[in-house]
Amino acid sequence: MATHKKSTPPTPGDSYVQSFARGLQVIRSFSAGAPRRTLSEVAAASGLTRAGARRILLTLQTLGYVDCDGKHFALTPRILDLGFAYLSSMPIWNRAEPVMEALVQQVQESCSAAVLDATDIVYVMRVPTHKIMRISLGVGSRLPAYCTSMGRLLLADLDDDEVRARLEASTLEALTRHTLTDIDALFAKVLQARRQRWCLVNQELEEGLVSIAAPIVDRAGRMVAALNISGQANRTSAKVMQETMLPALLAAAAEISRLL
Repeated sequence: MATHKKSTPPTPGDSYVQSFARGLQVIRSFSAGAPRRTLSEVAAASGLTRAGARRILLTLQTLGYVDCDGKHFALTPRILDLGFAYLSSMPIWNRAEPVMEALVQQVQESCSAAVLDATDIVYVMRVPTHKIMRISLGVGSRLPAYCTSMGRLLLADLDDDEVRARLEASTLEALTRHTLTDIDALFAKVLQARRQRWCLVNQELEEGLVSIAAPIVDRAGRMVAALNISGQANRTSAKVMQETMLPALLAAAAEISRLL
């Protein structure tokens, strides 16, 4: 297992509002695996005292972002306003969706788009076909960059020092028997993705899952997102995916880039 450094957390000051940061920690304590939590569970998950977590939860409840049945707290649909503010500020994804749907029809595999956020990728658009993963993915879902095709490709757009810094800041876990966790080996894969301008990951995120990604770039040639298709290895091998689907994926990514 590779060793990795953690960045020093920011401290309160003129440019850092600790109470706001704690509010975000409370919101992030809810997930698909824990949609309803008690006060004690929220406090433990967010690293806060019960009193601190209670103040934040009651504030969120007053604002309509959290509901409570007397014991358990849960997020309300209003929380979606926070995420969709980002998507609505980037209308490109509305125009990209038909391109992605056409690609799914052509290759008969799921298609997704994601952006890089620190050491993770965040899904901003997804057009599924079959359920191919144990993980339930949708807009806003996060996955580690180091073991995903879109993540490695997005890392490739950074300079070498930044790539290494993000890999070192990642929690490098062997999610399958194929997962690379050595930083030098991962760095080499990122460099390969940079050279060839696409990236294939074979069963490193989940056993049986193969994915291939292509870049979405702006007018200046900067990579703003990545597009991928994913499939099951027992149905479509990595070799077949590269040979038969990569050209269509590259063409779709180029079309979305043109829309930018």
